[in-house]
Amino acid sequence: MTAKTILKMGNPVLREIAELVSDPTAPEITELVQDMRDSLLAVGGVGLAAPQIGVSKRLVIFEVPADRAESEDGAEAEAVPPTVLINPVIEPLTEERKLGWEGCLSVPGLRGVVPRYTHIRYSGLDLAGNPIEVEAKGFHARVVQHECDHLDGILYPERMTNLQYLVYESEVPAFMEGLAAEKSAAE
Repeated sequence: MTAKTILKMGNPVLREIAELVSDPTAPEITELVQDMRDSLLAVGGVGLAAPQIGVSKRLVIFEVPADRAESEDGAEAEAVPPTVLINPVIEPLTEERKLGWEGCLSVPGLRGVVPRYTHIRYSGLDLAGNPIEVEAKGFHARVVQHECDHLDGILYPERMTNLQYLVYESEVPAFMEGLAAEKSAAE
């Protein structure tokens, strides 16, 4: 198993609707998951979808470390252990969406403000083929929605409602200062 190159925005595999995984217990799926884990570990990040390493299959991996676990209302939330989710389905449990900053390994160096459902239920299969069903809120819900978008050929800039909020990562602090100054001047 080895770390694979992360495909970048513009690669046609990232635009495809990924295929269902017919047998989650197949050796090639186990190998794919290990390659994804190795790839994610090599570059850092909280999640990765199979299409991001060039495999058009409906499979994502993610985790939410304790220092990133938060609810959308700012309350503390539980960390999410490393999770393999095969053939995922997402069901919004509220119509409420909240704007939040996102980045993506396939869109390096940029960050954007993206609306996401604040409370979802996701289901699918684990690596042993067992059913998974989990309710998620906050950053956990955001990560799952972001990763599952990759399975439908969607990158986060396509979810943005205002492209003025697509900025280089290094400019986010200056951008936020500018917003604060604009808000202060308007008051």
